Amino acid sequence: MKIGKLPPDRLHALVLGRLGKRRDDVLLRPAVGEDSAVVDFGDEVCVISSDPITGAGTRLGELAVHVSCNDVAANGASPVGVQVVLLLPESYPEQELAVLMEDIDKAAGELGIEVLGGHTELTSKVKEPLVVVTALGRAPRHGFVSSGGARPGDDLVISKGIGIEGTAILATDFEELLRPLVGKEVITRSQGFWSEISVVPEGRIGAAHGVSAMHDVTEGGLYGALWEMAEASKVGVEVWQERVPIRSETALICQHLGLDPLGLISSGTMLFATPRGRELVDALAEEGIKAGIIGHATDGLRVVHGKKGDKRILDGPEEDELWRFLQTK
Repeated sequence: MKIGKLPPDRLHALVLGRLGKRRDDVLLRPAVGEDSAVVDFGDEVCVISSDPITGAGTRLGELAVHVSCNDVAANGASPVGVQVVLLLPESYPEQELAVLMEDIDKAAGELGIEVLGGHTELTSKVKEPLVVVTALGRAPRHGFVSSGGARPGDDLVISKGIGIEGTAILATDFEELLRPLVGKEVITRSQGFWSEISVVPEGRIGAAHGVSAMHDVTEGGLYGALWEMAEASKVGVEVWQERVPIRSETALICQHLGLDPLGLISSGTMLFATPRGRELVDALAEEGIKAGIIGHATDGLRVVHGKKGDKRILDGPEEDELWRFLQTK
């Protein structure tokens, strides 16, 4: 099997298809395109999501907290706390563990949440630190959002731009390689993208706006997020590449490394489906968040129109551009 998420057919055969028990108080359960579970707690729901961090060499703790909290934010929930599991190599230095926990606590503080517990273990089973974070959030009983609510005719909106996380990782972990190619200023600005990894504000605004669906853009980049939302919603999508905001730093780094920015991991970007796209863009702008309409949901194919008149059919998840690059190093 290839590195990355299991293909949908294998996920169904090996994982989802082997889950049989159902409870009435579970309102949203495992499915392709859904990153969180939603459990009925009366007037409110508890939103739960778990994520590992394996692709970043630095700022592991900070990224792990934000990525998991982004998942619950994509369901319209306010994060409350995180559980953290640390699986560390046998020789992992104590000082590095201390820094890792400081980063985790810093990210939690920025979000106003608490580290609720977890597990820390040194093991011969891993060669690099593996950080797994479970985030818990709360939302009104009738106010949560899923990835599967998009309907034909909905506008597709994204916040900030694509490739934010991937650009920050590449500029940080491969600074020596990239500096001669893109210059010191581009590296510095790209490393500043770390401060934009959270989409918790977008989740709050989207839920208040009554969007049809939300999905944070992570592994597989925009291609992956579009396909997952479309698959969860059983709709088509039509997107125009020329409408997709790509920052100059991301475009330049991807150009030099031969990467497609639309397929680059992108925590920090939220994908919305909404019947009132222009109103949502304006609402985000009022909070200082840039956004744009990139296409719409359809009852047809899942397609991205290229700038040169070419078309890319989205027929399933593909390997993330970051993973593809890391395999060459």
